[in-house]
Amino acid sequence: MANGTAAPTDLDSRLEAHRTELTGYCYRMLGSSFEAEDAVQDTMVRAWRSYDKFEGRSSLRSWLYRIATNVCLDMLTAGNKRARPMDLTESTPLAQAALSPRPDNTWLEPMPDARVLPTTGDPAEAAIAKESVRLAFMAALQKLPAKQRAVLILREVLAWKASEVAELLDTSVASVNSALQRARATLAERQEPGAEAAVSDPLDEDQQKLLDRYVAAFEGYDMTALTALLHEDAVMTMPPFDLWLTGTRDITGFMTTLGAPCAGSRLVPVQVNGLPGFAQYKPDPEKGGFTPWAVQVLEISDGRITGFHCFLDTQRWFPLFDLPLHLEAETDQVEQGA
Repeated sequence: MANGTAAPTDLDSRLEAHRTELTGYCYRMLGSSFEAEDAVQDTMVRAWRSYDKFEGRSSLRSWLYRIATNVCLDMLTAGNKRARPMDLTESTPLAQAALSPRPDNTWLEPMPDARVLPTTGDPAEAAIAKESVRLAFMAALQKLPAKQRAVLILREVLAWKASEVAELLDTSVASVNSALQRARATLAERQEPGAEAAVSDPLDEDQQKLLDRYVAAFEGYDMTALTALLHEDAVMTMPPFDLWLTGTRDITGFMTTLGAPCAGSRLVPVQVNGLPGFAQYKPDPEKGGFTPWAVQVLEISDGRITGFHCFLDTQRWFPLFDLPLHLEAETDQVEQGA
């Protein structure tokens, strides 16, 4: 290894090889797509600057995780915890619905799968990775103190040994095992809505048909057809607004009143948080064609849609997903960017 020598010319490529998995780790720690990417960039810069002190007692990967963990813990010292609307307020009846925005740093943010899920040939490993970035699990992680969060992710998601985690966190194996036990107990006590949502990878035939029917119902703004696809206790959220709705009547009632301008929208498939999703473009009355409106994330369980989450800050989300900021009227389909 370096032992005081200059960083090798191939260090850039060696560091970049770990970017996706490090972004996934930082995203799980921080709950924010943009903060995660900032944390990884900071990790890479710190690694470059201190590479001459890296003595090779651990692998480059372990060393990078140590740096990334310290970066995330520093970012979390302010106690900021990302949330979903249902973590902050009670469900609002449609008759009392009001769109009250909260600051960006309030919300748990969506993340494209491609930025956080490394390619793997192991189906079981891929399934665990997807489960661990789903919105319900991410929201549950936010309930944990920062170090418990790190222990749970490293042990349960990344399958590190207790001794490896202890070395990374400069603590004992007993402390790691205790933190893991407390983290598991907290998650069990605070079972999150939607945590039981299950999606096959790849989608099975019934799930794909459900999504096809959803697209037809939403683009046709057919509330009868949409009601048939939603679980009776389905939840709809719309960050940055803290409003959230429960049940088919309030959801479809909202869509035909406050949400009526979404009629005639177009949906473009995206892979987001290990779940099926869509970029929603609504008609643009000024320019013609369609303008970005939301990134939708769908939770599915027992053949119906249980969660319908719309992230509305399109100027942030659409570039993150490599999506265009306008669709022409004649556009039938858009391929999501790499």
